[in-house]
Amino acid sequence: MSPQKKSEEFYKKLRGQLYETTNWPSEYLYKFIVPTDANKIKQIEDLFNNLGAVITTKESGKGTYTSVSVNLQMKDPDAVIAKYKEVANSVEGVISL
Repeated sequence: MSPQKKSEEFYKKLRGQLYETTNWPSEYLYKFIVPTDANKIKQIEDLFNNLGAVITTKESGKGTYTSVSVNLQMKDPDAVIAKYKEVANSVEGVISL
């Protein structure tokens, strides 16, 4: 199975789970892991800038990776997924959790 098809199936499943478990609009917590690099962290922060997001970061024990948590109000699962895709397409090496 191609990575693109696998990705689309993942997002389809996520969309269904979000509709079933949450009343929208709702707060949503994004979690990303990136190699510790100020530019990559700033790229993620910039994608959520001016949206009222609360962003926290935490370096791993060895300082190799940084966890970026973003909490903000989202209107529906499609908006949540659109932001995941935007981050994945904009920040090289990012892992979405």
